[in-house]
Amino acid sequence: MMTFSKSGLAAAALAALSCLPLHASAALFDDDEARKAIIDLRAKVDVIARDINSRIDTKADKSATLDLLNQNETTLGEIAKLRGQLEVLANELANAQKRQKDFYVDLDTRLRKLEPRQITIDGKAAEVDPSEQKNYDAALGLFKAGDYKTAATALQDFVRQFPASGYAANAQYWLGNAYYAQRDCKSAIAAQQLVIKNYPDSPKAADAMLNIASCQTELKDKAAKKTLQELIKQYPDSSAAATAKERLGAR
Repeated sequence: MMTFSKSGLAAAALAALSCLPLHASAALFDDDEARKAIIDLRAKVDVIARDINSRIDTKADKSATLDLLNQNETTLGEIAKLRGQLEVLANELANAQKRQKDFYVDLDTRLRKLEPRQITIDGKAAEVDPSEQKNYDAALGLFKAGDYKTAATALQDFVRQFPASGYAANAQYWLGNAYYAQRDCKSAIAAQQLVIKNYPDSPKAADAMLNIASCQTELKDKAAKKTLQELIKQYPDSSAAATAKERLGAR
């Protein structure tokens, strides 16, 4: 389909009107009338041209407006899509930050559980690692439950694994008691002697010496009396020494 510009359409109209035969004008009008007719025709052509241009402008404006509206709708759609993507990214970022925070909280909690704790054992401050606390409690739990054989193994393992533990003296003492509970007095005496030798400042040392005397008595060992006397001498203010005095007085 052929298209024309505004100026083209106006020129075409002028050309069409100007092509009227001159002899027709001459036949109908004299010179003045002819000139007047031409002026009138030109005026009419100008009106027609303006009308055509106006119509072209209106049509062009409508088309431009429609194009702008279509572009605006497309742009709004893209903006909505980007907003949706931003919301998804913001949500993912928030979740990632929460997971990271939870991770660090969990890690801090785990590390705190692994850190040594300051506790008091038999009146003395001691730093105890969570693993040794767990092992000691488990071994002592076996003893209290009456499983003396298994308890003896667990207590022996504890002393071997944690020789410098604040619970080491207690573990060695209860090891001797676990042997005694199984009527193994020789093993019980050996275990309690290690308490006195390795942990002489422990409150359990006096009790260990009293237990040694008890085992010696059961074995009818005359060294029991000497052990009680040594107990009173080394730990005179202990409750074990008071018991030792009672036993010596009863002899």
